[in-house]
Amino acid sequence: MKKISLLGATGSIGEQTLDVINSYRERFELIAISFGSNIEYGRKIIQQFKPKFVAVKEKKTCEQLKLEFLNEGITFSYGEEALMEAAMLEEVEIVVNALVGNVGLVPTLKAIEAGKKVAIANKEPLVTAGHLLTEHARRYNVPLLPVDSEHSAIFQCLQGENPKTIERLILTASGGSFRDKRRDELDGVTIEEALSHPNWSMGAKITIDSATMMNKGFEVIEAHWLFDIPYEKIDVLLHKESIIHSLVEFQDTSVIAQLGTPDMRVPIQYALTYPNRLPLTNTKQLKLWEIGQLHFAKVDFNRYRALKYAYDAGKIGGTMPTVLNAANEVCVEAFLANQITFLQIEELIEKSLSRHDVLPHPSLEVIQEVDIETRQFVKNLIS
Repeated sequence: MKKISLLGATGSIGEQTLDVINSYRERFELIAISFGSNIEYGRKIIQQFKPKFVAVKEKKTCEQLKLEFLNEGITFSYGEEALMEAAMLEEVEIVVNALVGNVGLVPTLKAIEAGKKVAIANKEPLVTAGHLLTEHARRYNVPLLPVDSEHSAIFQCLQGENPKTIERLILTASGGSFRDKRRDELDGVTIEEALSHPNWSMGAKITIDSATMMNKGFEVIEAHWLFDIPYEKIDVLLHKESIIHSLVEFQDTSVIAQLGTPDMRVPIQYALTYPNRLPLTNTKQLKLWEIGQLHFAKVDFNRYRALKYAYDAGKIGGTMPTVLNAANEVCVEAFLANQITFLQIEELIEKSLSRHDVLPHPSLEVIQEVDIETRQFVKNLIS
């Protein structure tokens, strides 16, 4: 019986993680959850899974749920301290980080310090502080198990292989909501259009990141840290169907790929069961003869400028990826609030990167300071 803490339980990854847990109640026990403002769904999760610890964002939500579940033996808490406690509970074996944004950084570090396995879907901590997370994981001998479909694919392709024989990592990208549009056709696109991803069902933030391809840029930085591969050996390949989730090329020119229908429960379940596999219920099997053709294309950095910014920021290193992520989070939030246009996301990120003086090998405190300062800079530009 694996005992699980799920951070970000009401989001898209959280929901699909719960589906996996529910399919194997005899193998998984949900010990702790965290969620933000979606109290209705959070309440349903508590009713169904009866976790022992619940962390929420606001005190008001915490007090309300305490009253509702007064005699259930559940501990409720709120704020950043509660999130860290959910990541460090003694009886928990594996922490699933399904949070969105840099809020997941400190809880992930704390989970590692507590000796928990970490199944990580939360991109931003690896982007902003990949050096800290990977150093921490090595120091405490804790595995970081990738949940992103692309990194899970690479992880699966590398089973039994010598990492020293890797020639290239190839991350596939669907191209997002606007993959069939030229750059000059992006002027004036709507929020609704941006949120209409052709292949995946995801949360709003990650769907917008997919449309700009910043999501793929973050994944390049993640791959660099997760697999200790230089950026020069990490490529991105446009692949509309999202059937090949990523590939690894080895020194002898052999290329190994992981394929499957687009279903995030596959990498989630693999992270929870690794190194074993279990049947996945209620999913469609891959039948290549039904698909008929797979399409591939090189990435145009002039078309997808956010991806280039991510490569550049990753190669420069230091605090530059922190600026990249902080600026992007503010811009995506502003776009979803109708405060800026879609193309202004890239423009504001570029301004943030251009004016930043890089600090090498930043500590957690420096990363947090740069994060706050960058967010304020972008908010001032928007206002």
